[in-house]
Amino acid sequence: MTRRFHRVLAVTAATLITATGVTAAATSAAAAPPSHSSAAGKGHLAPARPGTLLECASLVGFSYARTTITSAALVPAGTVTNAGAPVGEHCQVRGEMNRRVSPVDGKSYAIGFEMRLPRDWAGRYLYQANGGVDGTVVPAYGNVTGGQLRSGLQMGFAVLSSDAGHGTPTPDFGRDPQARLDYGYQAVGTLTPMAKKLIAAAYGRGPDRSYFAGGSNGGRHTMVAAARYADQYDGFLAVAPGFNLPKAAVAQMWGAQQWATVATGPNLETAFPKEQRQLVADAILRSCDGLDRLADGMVQDAEGCARAFDLDEAVPTCAAGPEATCLTAAQKEVVERVFAGARNSAGAELYSPFYFDPGLTSPGWATWKFQLSVLLDPGAVGLIFSTPPTDPATVGGPRNYALSYDVDTQYGKLFATDGTYRESGMSFMTPPNPTNLDTLRTRGAKMVVAHGVSDAVFSAKDTARWYEELDRAYRGKAGDFVRYFEVPGMGHVSGGPATDQFDGLGAVVDWVERGKAPDRIVATARGAGNPGGANPEVPATWAADRSRPLCPFPLVATYKRGDVEDAASFDCKKSSGKVASVPGAGHGGGRG
Repeated sequence: MTRRFHRVLAVTAATLITATGVTAAATSAAAAPPSHSSAAGKGHLAPARPGTLLECASLVGFSYARTTITSAALVPAGTVTNAGAPVGEHCQVRGEMNRRVSPVDGKSYAIGFEMRLPRDWAGRYLYQANGGVDGTVVPAYGNVTGGQLRSGLQMGFAVLSSDAGHGTPTPDFGRDPQARLDYGYQAVGTLTPMAKKLIAAAYGRGPDRSYFAGGSNGGRHTMVAAARYADQYDGFLAVAPGFNLPKAAVAQMWGAQQWATVATGPNLETAFPKEQRQLVADAILRSCDGLDRLADGMVQDAEGCARAFDLDEAVPTCAAGPEATCLTAAQKEVVERVFAGARNSAGAELYSPFYFDPGLTSPGWATWKFQLSVLLDPGAVGLIFSTPPTDPATVGGPRNYALSYDVDTQYGKLFATDGTYRESGMSFMTPPNPTNLDTLRTRGAKMVVAHGVSDAVFSAKDTARWYEELDRAYRGKAGDFVRYFEVPGMGHVSGGPATDQFDGLGAVVDWVERGKAPDRIVATARGAGNPGGANPEVPATWAADRSRPLCPFPLVATYKRGDVEDAASFDCKKSSGKVASVPGAGHGGGRG
């Protein structure tokens, strides 16, 4: 059964994204240094120049169209810490833009924001794109990946964070057409020129270099900004990007329907409980761990594993009911369907497949698949992404909405418009043309994308497909300006049995300003004692500081020789597609 789904993995999904919408015209407050780029996608831009904070409290009087600054105050050094280290003195500015009353739901809306401006400035600006459905002004520390040891603020960035145009982290704002558009992309276009002007007021000049970074929905924001606002930003970091978020949310609910067919009670996790997920994870390791020439409890070659692993052959079938040592035939069918990606009754693909990866044992994986699929996704699909909107509360609640959602008749609402909602969910939530990054490329900007192979909600395969399409569009030269890195074992944004701590933002800066392309990014396990916070899912048999290279897709980390816990013992190579019989550390790992 599984092999036919592996053939599906090789098929590139057609892009179903419309190109309607408004691109905001934003201009920098001060001219950036000239580009040193000798050709599109190559070379580098001039490095940012450091500066010193000149104004703080007086910024409360900052004047910009439809903008109110509500507070501006110095934050002493050490008041904020990150990874156990003090953050330096900085100015915290809070405010809002475009206060209005909706003609549709009668509620008051504004784009709330916070900026943190370090006294010792690196000459750089960072748009911190936030996750979920936004609705909260997350502190503008510039934390964009799990367990990050250096925040953007610590690196000297002037950082902006916003609520994306609505003041509560719930999907109710989807009733207002403008709030939808602000959430999708227009808040970014509105905030960017204001932020650069405010930076100029604080430092006496605007930023030399501007960056954009985020994970999950923040990764989606990043990829949308790379397509819509590349004239305003020099570097982009997208982690676990849900750039096809409406489709992914529908796939979540479709998956819940599949799990419900074999669940033994209301809890959907009874369809595929932890002990059985561990059984499958062990089978994945037996089939795929050796693809990188080392049995270390990690599958570095996700594409090779998609070809090598067969659920039907690798996992015993229960003769009677489900047990910890086997799966029933019905369970196997459901697991295969979910991993093969959501489809309608005619067999047409609605969202990309998922990789089989041992990270499916993670509690986070189960939370996304079995709980949030019937709690979080229904509201987003019904109220934000569909036209006209439907409140799940009016049709029996979110769980009932998810389990009764008919993809044959309702999926089209993601692409629909009407007299009130003039832009579809797929239009305002996704890049207008995801494989056209001409502006980014031509001006010498760069983008790094990273995605956990075991992400349960946004498929890493979906991102891999995007990169393959991008590379074809640029005749094999996409790597000159965009690089995609898969993180084995990592779940959604962070976590899982993985080396999930890495400096993606630093890699982007080095590429943009120094011309140092990221041929590998070293990632470390967050074992016990990690200053950025320990990851409880790091196996006890691994070194607490195990490191691995993240390799630019489609290359994979391959063991050569030396300490099995050290990234220096691995090269980035093309997949051999073969499981090598090479002595290793066993599935648990350990120094050798």
